[in-house]
Amino acid sequence: MKSQNIRVVMCSSMLEELPFFKRDSKDFSMKCYEESVKEVLEIEAGPIHVLCVKSRDSIDSTTMAQLKQMGVELICLRTAGFNNVDVSAAESFGISVARVCNYSPAAIAEHSVMLMLALSRKLITTSRRINNYNFSLEGLMGQNIQDKTIGLIGLGHIGLHVARILQGFGSRLLGYDIEPKPIGMNGVKIDQVSFDTLLEKSDIISLHCPLTEQNHHLIGERELAKMKDGVMIVNTSRGAHLDTLACIKGLKSGKIGCLGIDVYEYESDLFFRDHSNQKGFDPLFNELLGFDNVIVTGHQAFFTHTALSNISRATFRNIDDYYSRTQNLNFLTQLNYENV
Repeated sequence: MKSQNIRVVMCSSMLEELPFFKRDSKDFSMKCYEESVKEVLEIEAGPIHVLCVKSRDSIDSTTMAQLKQMGVELICLRTAGFNNVDVSAAESFGISVARVCNYSPAAIAEHSVMLMLALSRKLITTSRRINNYNFSLEGLMGQNIQDKTIGLIGLGHIGLHVARILQGFGSRLLGYDIEPKPIGMNGVKIDQVSFDTLLEKSDIISLHCPLTEQNHHLIGERELAKMKDGVMIVNTSRGAHLDTLACIKGLKSGKIGCLGIDVYEYESDLFFRDHSNQKGFDPLFNELLGFDNVIVTGHQAFFTHTALSNISRATFRNIDDYYSRTQNLNFLTQLNYENV
């Protein structure tokens, strides 16, 4: 199939992504929608050959059957995580799936450390006071990162990049991964410990792992009970790693001293849109926002110029490789050559 005959549909696209898409799309026929995949399928007549989606685009077996009928041959995730796509269903329908790996570990890592620093020094409360010309320091005493033991759950590219940054602060680093890593990983000094030991010993816990069925609610009441009182938790991975109700309970009791999240358990209908006129439709999220010791960002840890550029390049490289019958490490399925 010639590239000009290949129709690529982008779901959940943002204005900032468009220059990169135009740069990399070559002569593919491309259509971009701000809407999520389910909304797009209500207005698209097709055919669609390549469907490009993000983390908020949920594709289950029912949706997969609809995509097959519309001619979809390849689903390209513009993310590293793929928990929102039923990969097994895709294989059963003969649809290939690819993601983008390692597009910018630094972007996520820097955002994670930023949340730690902002929480440690009560930056948001300080900013609100200054905006009201209140320069009192009462209640603003912070903590040194250098003095803390920081536990990293997940020692992949992002987790290790966080470790490199924190090593510069002089923090003691603990790490846990379901696949233990070699000692002295790229010059980073991390004491690899058991999951429970990390929970028990860490002053700050930061999550950097993909979401699977096995680690849904990785942090719940049982895990919180093992942690130090006043622990800081940072999550820039996936919202469902945290049991939100358990975390709210922990914030109220003081078990959690502060919480920084870039992801939220029920974010799919919330993030990436302007809901300023609908502030009350998620009471649980509103309760989180009511805590002075909670910082929430809207799944924007990835949102840098470098990351968006790399995501676009990798996405269109995946499309090129699919149609040139080249299997790369981004593919989650074997290529279905019957469609090529």
